[in-house]
Amino acid sequence: MALDTDKLKALLEPAARVAGCELLGVEYHPAGARSVLRLYIDRPEGVTLDDCEAVSYQVSGILDVEDPIPGHYVLEVSSPGFDRPLFGEQDYERFAGHRIDVRMQAPVEGRRRFRGVLHGLENGMIRLSLDDGTMVELPLDDVHRARLVPEYDD
Repeated sequence: MALDTDKLKALLEPAARVAGCELLGVEYHPAGARSVLRLYIDRPEGVTLDDCEAVSYQVSGILDVEDPIPGHYVLEVSSPGFDRPLFGEQDYERFAGHRIDVRMQAPVEGRRRFRGVLHGLENGMIRLSLDDGTMVELPLDDVHRARLVPEYDD
């Protein structure tokens, strides 16, 4: 049975708020004794190591009591980083105009990977203009992973 990361996020969000942070998203990577539960947090001033420590402390108590994940795992708390993952509908609106990399669960038009400029979300479809100028619409429900593409100033 797969872990419901949406339910886990809802369970842990109040603990992140207590620590003064927003819980952006939750990833779980099962790998036996080396499984990883990764939490992405943010705050307007940016995330510090102290913020990660505070959120880790707050959520650890909940995870110990509720025990939503069977077996052993490592808890990681992180800022979203420069190539931040996109988690929900709000991210696809917030980052319109930015370049993103999208990996689909199933092929769309014969491909699973897409890179281009995000034009937002409409009726559950991600609107993306590819590097060759082609506009595509990708079903949000079929996205495996999406991340911002870092842009470096020369």
